[in-house]
Amino acid sequence: MSLIVQKYGGTSVGSVERIKAVAAKVVARHQAGDKIVVAVSAMSGETNRLIDLAKAIHEQPNLREMDVLVSTGEQVTIALLCMALEAEGVSARSYTGGQVRILTDNAHGKARIKEIDGHRIHADLNAGRVVVVAGFQGIDDDGNITTLGRGGSDTTAVALAAALKADECQIYTDVDGVYTTDPRVVAKARRLDKITFEEMLEMASQGSKILQIRSVEFAGKYNVPLRVMSSFQDGPGTLISLEDNDQMEEPIVSGIAFNRDEAKLTIRGIPDQPGVAYKVLGAISEANIEIDVIVQNVAKDDSATITFTVHRNDLPKASELLNQIAEDLGALEVSSDDRIVKVSIVGVGMRSHAGVAAKMFQALAAEGINIQLITTSEIKITVVIEERYLELAVRSLHSAFGLEE
Repeated sequence: MSLIVQKYGGTSVGSVERIKAVAAKVVARHQAGDKIVVAVSAMSGETNRLIDLAKAIHEQPNLREMDVLVSTGEQVTIALLCMALEAEGVSARSYTGGQVRILTDNAHGKARIKEIDGHRIHADLNAGRVVVVAGFQGIDDDGNITTLGRGGSDTTAVALAAALKADECQIYTDVDGVYTTDPRVVAKARRLDKITFEEMLEMASQGSKILQIRSVEFAGKYNVPLRVMSSFQDGPGTLISLEDNDQMEEPIVSGIAFNRDEAKLTIRGIPDQPGVAYKVLGAISEANIEIDVIVQNVAKDDSATITFTVHRNDLPKASELLNQIAEDLGALEVSSDDRIVKVSIVGVGMRSHAGVAAKMFQALAAEGINIQLITTSEIKITVVIEERYLELAVRSLHSAFGLEE
């Protein structure tokens, strides 16, 4: 007998028929002897509908009241799923985040989980029930409803699995696993049987939308085995877990990730002296703009150039700030470019292989693709290139590292 936490997203529970299909999957595992806890999202489109209602009342609604409003979407789903399970002859009980006591901080709209009380869930499981918990939500010390931010149901599921010491956390979605890259870009992209937390975290941070970054971080921290599976077709999915010795002998690169939502800013002709980088980048960060790739160069005349990337939506605000900074520092020029993308190769195998970067650069050079910026970590190499070369770059790298094999 295993204790399994399953999570079903909005598309998986998007209609009565799909809720019944989810119930059938849950019943099958329950009848096989497993203890099952299910975390669910709101039905697809429901959270957006609730947000639109709020915006029709007030352009900037009170965040506490927004949490009260949007948390109702999951409450509908947990009740309907329990009804569907009962109709199949399986005893089930639903809980909101507050009823389970998923305790969070009080940051409305982006709360973080502090602890989970698993006593009620364990009691129900021992009584033979399936437990269905509302994802995306919790409660703070004062009893206020809180929400975890977009994609928070993934985090709820992983946190439940950690608190309950589950054998596995299964994330059911509209894809049947994690692929070497986006199959819409590379037709020969291959589903991975397994991948490490580190690799999945890098791929998620570089643009892979399969799992919320916070949920992967949580799973890695508490060593919760994650499995990404399809709600709509049977299959083993992709297991995300700790690195093991065997994986060091597997392919050097596990996948190619990319992000289209990038923009680049450059400030030239600033003094090369201590504190200048902070004056430039600190002001941008203080404006709550996330900075990604950073490169600084110093010319022979002792003037410096700093180039960095931000999310494309932040470009207007960042550009305005950078022009003000340039005036204060007496910079020669400020320029920006919103027609760039990031492409990354990711793999724990890089740790034990030399020449990975050279192979990447050779593959891009063969296609006439110019690299504008480069950043690396122990298991990732990221390049910034022109947007028009994105698909060509991904296909060439996928082939160069033999990922279709």
